[in-house]
Amino acid sequence: MRTVLVTGGAGFIGSCFVRRSLAHDAVRLINLDRLSYASSLESLEPVKHNPRHVFVQGDIGDRALVSQLLRTYDVGAVVNFAAESHVDRSIDGPRAFLTTNVVGAFDLLLAVCDYWEQLPSKCRDAFRFLQVSTDEVYGSLGDSGKFNETSRYAPNSPYAASKAAADHFVRAFGRTYGLPVLITNCSNNYGPYQFPEKLIPRMILNALEGKPLPVYGDGQNIRDWLYVEDHCDAVQRVLDSGQPGQTYNIGGGCELTNLELVQAICRLLDCMDLALPHRSCESFVTFVPDRPGHDRRYAIDFSKIQQELNWRPAVSLSEGLNRTVRWYVENRAWAQRAEAEEARRARVGLRGMASDAML
Repeated sequence: MRTVLVTGGAGFIGSCFVRRSLAHDAVRLINLDRLSYASSLESLEPVKHNPRHVFVQGDIGDRALVSQLLRTYDVGAVVNFAAESHVDRSIDGPRAFLTTNVVGAFDLLLAVCDYWEQLPSKCRDAFRFLQVSTDEVYGSLGDSGKFNETSRYAPNSPYAASKAAADHFVRAFGRTYGLPVLITNCSNNYGPYQFPEKLIPRMILNALEGKPLPVYGDGQNIRDWLYVEDHCDAVQRVLDSGQPGQTYNIGGGCELTNLELVQAICRLLDCMDLALPHRSCESFVTFVPDRPGHDRRYAIDFSKIQQELNWRPAVSLSEGLNRTVRWYVENRAWAQRAEAEEARRARVGLRGMASDAML
């Protein structure tokens, strides 16, 4: 049975990958996560008693711990979801992004490379290190065109710069030391268990409470939206069949302006029998000053992974949004606990510490 070390596996995307892999694949997962503000053990509740899931609280920058896990469990692959991911936080406190996304990823690579070099040749050939990255490393698009795997890196936020730096180190370890590396760059993810500070859960929760729905600038910034389960399916496909040294872009093929997305969420909520005390949710849309360096448009060309690995997204935006809105409506208590924990951490000065939960 293959053993995979998943870092950041209690975060939004990482936990989805863990749940999906244990349900569909004959695999043992060693799940390493710091359990910072955007991580949630509740997201792992469905696999809590699964004997093929081993959870370890720890930091990807702890080389001794990572080395111990690799050797103890005879790990055959590493999937790195661990990262600070919120752009606004990277503007307010960029050092945490440097610490986790760059230095942490570098220390993880060092530990993995040392371990890999000592494996028997057959195991070395089968080993994989997969870095989960973002389309934000490419910068901003104009009115046309899409990012592909040869697009120039041009990050515009501290978050994007930190992920770009990590990608470069991963590629360098592949070229210099021969480590069998893979990189995936995904578009904006959404779905259950996403931390409430992100756009979609924030709009849902604010609308339920009759609070303003803050939209940056003119609301015309465009993003390509990808349902989290589709993303995790693609990551698994790359891990199983991707060619070492290659990058694969993962997109949802669902471009919307931020305003269009918020309006779609409002329509879904208005159609539900929620007995809300306020009128149309869209009436709470409020335009706020744009954030610094706000990229205008992202869009992903995922033709490479479609042609080479036979992957394409299975969940439409309408279906994915419907699932997501209903999940947050039914799990408001989870969101409240997550925000309460973040407030507690802020009071004791932990807000700026690095997170191991991707996106």
